[in-house]
Amino acid sequence: MTERVVVGVTGATGQVYAVSALELLAETDVEVHLVLSNAAKINLRQETDRAVSTVCDLGDVVHNVDNIGAEPASGSFETEGMIITPCSMKTLAAIANGLSGNLITRAADVTLKERRPLVLMPRETPFNRIHLENMLSVTDAGGLVVPPFPSFYQRPDSIDAMVSYTMSRALSHLGVSFDHDEWNGLGDGTTD
Repeated sequence: MTERVVVGVTGATGQVYAVSALELLAETDVEVHLVLSNAAKINLRQETDRAVSTVCDLGDVVHNVDNIGAEPASGSFETEGMIITPCSMKTLAAIANGLSGNLITRAADVTLKERRPLVLMPRETPFNRIHLENMLSVTDAGGLVVPPFPSFYQRPDSIDAMVSYTMSRALSHLGVSFDHDEWNGLGDGTTD
């Protein structure tokens, strides 16, 4: 079987995370099934210099968000899992409550029911109680909530490096590995 992942992109801020995920996946042999919400297409134009068509070119197969009969809507369509980046609070709420109103939320529901990895990267701040309860519901159902908080251990020298490292870590939960520095600890723990 060909290794494949589903990438959902919603209209939350943080479209650079989606672009980075797709660029990283393009360097692998993983088949990418891409689904963009209508709001994601609007935000891509707002937040990046990329045309929607250019971003779509990074997917091997691009599905219409309204086509709930597409391959990722079925459990018989085997994947390594699904990532939604960025994940809007609307999409998070739909997944947490089992509402499958479009292909992104249906594919997420299928991913959970088939016990495959589902990674949601919610992009909102601050979180209110409803957001947190929805994250807990998704976690209880087997999903993984990975807010795209950057790490600074590697002392990234650019925003692109920070975003790329964050995305490579998130994609690792789908079994996709990238060459990046592993954490080697803080040495002997002494300070100056």
